[in-house]
Amino acid sequence: MWLLASLVQLVMPVLGQCDQQTQGQQGGGALIGLWPIILIFVIFYFLLIRPQQKRQKEHQRMLESLKKGDRVVTSGGIYGTVVGVKDNIIVLKIADNVKVEFAKSAVSHILTREQ
Repeated sequence: MWLLASLVQLVMPVLGQCDQQTQGQQGGGALIGLWPIILIFVIFYFLLIRPQQKRQKEHQRMLESLKKGDRVVTSGGIYGTVVGVKDNIIVLKIADNVKVEFAKSAVSHILTREQ
């Protein structure tokens, strides 16, 4: 949130200057007034959208690489060992003689891999 507030503080003086410039110009001044908005979208893309897409792709690659014997943690905090992998379902052994099916997407990260 502080990033957004500081960004607004940086852009507001620029907007004020653009308004003063466009009042004295005819025609092409509207394009100058759009530059701050375009700049904000570019900053948001590189600070928010792009990193999230990168994390999502890495998580998807991790889910595709799951195999029997991997020790994992689910998003709910359950630790278990993979004993079966189906299309979108993963079977985890969480205790002796206790196997539970989870959605593959529930796996948050892999702790150890079977060699």
